[in-house]
Parts: sequence; structure tokens; C-alpha cells
Amino acid sequence: MSDKPNVLRETDDEARKLARVLLRSAKSGALAVIEPESSGFPFVSRVLIGIDIDGAPVILVSRLATHTQALLADRRASLLAGEPGKGDPLAHPRLTVQCEAEEVPHDSEAHTRIRARFVRRHPKAKLYVDFPDFGFFRLQPLRASLNGGFGRAYVLTAEDLAIASPAAAALAEMEESAIEHMNADHAGAVKHYATVHCRAPDGDWKIVGIDAAGLDLSDGERLRRLEFEASIQDPGELRPLLKKLYG
Repeated sequence: MSDKPNVLRETDDEARKLARVLLRSAKSGALAVIEPESSGFPFVSRVLIGIDIDGAPVILVSRLATHTQALLADRRASLLAGEPGKGDPLAHPRLTVQCEAEEVPHDSEAHTRIRARFVRRHPKAKLYVDFPDFGFFRLQPLRASLNGGFGRAYVLTAEDLAIASPAAAALAEMEESAIEHMNADHAGAVKHYATVHCRAPDGDWKIVGIDAAGLDLSDGERLRRLEFEASIQDPGELRPLLKKLYG
């Protein structure tokens, strides 16, 4: 009896970083759910992606949509992130995250935080974010499959995608003021983060998110993720780290 060839590579720090960047820099993705009131067929739609402070992806959806009704009936979902570039689409990395969906109550602290982060990332969502039929779901990762290109397949755990830091809550509280300060007073540094560290094209880059593991940057059309070498463990580390990244 012949052994099956193992197509998976050992998950290393490089694979973990690629997976985190793919997820955290995604503007949108394909959401797969189980269609309600059917014979169990999968149903796939495109959704805008936000990221909560712990690294969990979030989506803003209408209760009128099929995928929302599906999540209310069955919490299981998969989210595909990663955009094809030039040439063969299968040569470009992509990440499939298997999740459990959790509706975010409108009157919760989590909703306030997630709404602010989502709208900075997707400004056009201001037009409908407060409509009564719209709401947020957190997609709590359970496991993930990373395809980094031909011959580069990895399995990741929920912990591989998580932002775990004792500074997370404090950074969330200071996030808005820190972003306003950096964008208004340190535009050169922000542009440096995008064009040098993230190799983004020239543009009017702004910080739209700060968490313990990195920065989210946008020029209005594109998103880029700058992952720190190590997660911040104390909010006092943020200022010297941002200064070092510009040095």
C-alpha cells in the first residue's frame, strides 16, 4: 500500500505572517454560508471585510440578504481573502478561513468599536451603516488554509491569526486620537510606512487602523497592512515604534 503524498508544508512564521497580511489587508472577500431552507447547498457572496482589535474579521450585512439569514440559522461560514494579480490567478496567495459567526448587538461596546474601525476602513459604508436592517457579525476563526502559490499549502490554527496582547484594549481606546495625530501631523511618516514598508504605489495614504500587531493604511482605493515584527505589549511602545519605522 503506497503512502499518500503530503502536499502540506510545515507552518512557519513566514506562512503565519503572509496569512495575517492577506486577511488584514483585504477590502473584500468571498463569504460561503449554508443556504437556509434548502437541501444544504453552499451559498457564496462578496462582502466587505473589517478587522476587530483581536484580529477577527467582521462583516456589515443587511438582514434582507440571503447570507445574513444563513448565518442566523447556522453560524458556520468560510471567508476567502486574497486578490489575483497579473498572470495566472492561481499563482497568487489566498487564504480560506473557517469561522463561526457571532452577531454584534447594536447597543454593545463592541458595536461602537467595530463601527468606528469599519467606517474608517470603508468610508462609503457611512451611507448605510446605521440603517435599521444592517448589522455587524464577527467571524471568529477556527482554522485556516493558506495557499501561498503553487506548492505552498499550509494549515493554520485560530491562534496563528489572532492578535493577542494585554495592550489591545488600551490601544483601542487611543486608536482614533493616534490616527488623527499621525495623519494630520506626520503625513510623511505615514506615506513612508505605505510606500517603503508595504511597497505600495505613491498616493494619499492615511492610517485607518492601529492595533497591537500593526497598521492598516488606505489611499481611498487600496488597503495595505504593515505588520510589526512583534506585537505591542504595552501602549507606551507605540510612539517609539512608529518613530523607529520612519527612521
